[in-house]
Amino acid sequence: MARTVNNLSALKVARLAVPGWYCDGEGLWLQVSASSSKSRVYRYEIDGRRYHMGLGSLRDVSLAEAREVARECGRRVRSGANPLAERRDAAVALKLVEARTITFDACAQAYMAAHRASWRNAKHAQQWENTLAAYVSPVFGAAAVGEVDTALVVKALAPIWIDKTETATRLRGRIEAILDWATVSKFRVGENPARWRGHLEFLLANPNKVAPVINRPALAWIEAPAFMVLLRQREGVSARALEFLIYTAGRHRGPAPAGGPRRRH
Repeated sequence: MARTVNNLSALKVARLAVPGWYCDGEGLWLQVSASSSKSRVYRYEIDGRRYHMGLGSLRDVSLAEAREVARECGRRVRSGANPLAERRDAAVALKLVEARTITFDACAQAYMAAHRASWRNAKHAQQWENTLAAYVSPVFGAAAVGEVDTALVVKALAPIWIDKTETATRLRGRIEAILDWATVSKFRVGENPARWRGHLEFLLANPNKVAPVINRPALAWIEAPAFMVLLRQREGVSARALEFLIYTAGRHRGPAPAGGPRRRH
């Protein structure tokens, strides 16, 4: 009479090489893949639906350990539970625990690592790191990213919002991007406390009014020839683009002189 449990010994398992499924009993199976890799699987059925629950490779799970897990899963199934669903629920719960513990600084490092290749140059990446380290990390860098709220964001930005407005506005955008990354990564939920429109705009002064953009004065025409000589000595696309712009920029033409044609400039 064929055995119904413990059909596979460790020696037999080691010798099996033909791809397929081999039953040990009580729902425990050995799967041999086409590449000859071997793994242990618990197979069961609930309401006519079959489930396959991986238990790990032979290297990670011994035969005795797999049998014990299979017996416990069998007890769970007979009590009305679904072991695979329970495992998934446990993974979700663990993710939630991680979400409560991963820090803003850790998320910032992950965000920068993911986007560094797309940034213009190393200086841009250095600016991200320096501003976050100087103004954010001391305030809430060690806080769980899920706990970062509006009060903490304002606490980091307010001290430099007036005196270093340009730096502060860029920093706000960086905080917002990192928190968005954390939300998409499921490390936090809810709206972004660093967003400007409809939120921080009511708590911080308008940066365009605090530090309005001041245009540089126009170059005096008498200095233009000397400037063009210096410009031609500069290398790079930017210098050539500026030179082209100067040569081709149009000026406003006033009304034609009375009784004569319009002058060309």
